[in-house]
Amino acid sequence: MALVGDRSEHRSHRELDALRPRLREDCGVDTRWVATDAGGDLSSFDGVWLVPGSPYADDDAVLAALTTIRRGGQPFLGTCGGMQYAVLEYLRTELGADATHAETDAGRTDHAIVPLACSLQGVASEVRPVPGSRFAGWVREPFDGMHFCSFAASPESIRALADDGVIVGATGPELAAEVLEFPHHPFYVTSMFQPHIGASEGAAVHPLVAAFMDAVRV
Repeated sequence: MALVGDRSEHRSHRELDALRPRLREDCGVDTRWVATDAGGDLSSFDGVWLVPGSPYADDDAVLAALTTIRRGGQPFLGTCGGMQYAVLEYLRTELGADATHAETDAGRTDHAIVPLACSLQGVASEVRPVPGSRFAGWVREPFDGMHFCSFAASPESIRALADDGVIVGATGPELAAEVLEFPHHPFYVTSMFQPHIGASEGAAVHPLVAAFMDAVRV
């Protein structure tokens, strides 16, 4: 499985490194970091996890890869920045929207990805599964999820996605969409909370990650 992102000393990436042995030993999945500007072909991987850490070194490459992954059926998990860019790609490619990100596209007031009223950098906030969603089948009860984000999809963007069949799998007090499940794909799921946080302290593999591993192994 590819961990697509620009590896750094941020806590999120350190926690991913702590999780990697667990994925190999407990789930039977080997992982490899792939930089966004590496120019490599991701089609040989059994799954792709677009990890936090946006803006990415090569945003265009990330967005192009997302189109290929989504249309090709490759198992995909996008977390934090990964969810934000999955939203941008879908809005642009499937809905023809001029979708922009407030972090990287200055001078606009109608961004699809907007600043949060209150930053969730290093904040544990409640995640509430939506009954009937796939995510609610993996996680039944609300829980505190760790966040490192200052931007999220706008309410208008979420409504546009929902109108086209994208499912909101979880909500939260600060975020209208904590989880999005994209249609016409075996496993194309994104989250704003970071399910790998806690790996360095021995936390169990989060059910969202476990479900993704099941998809990767198919």
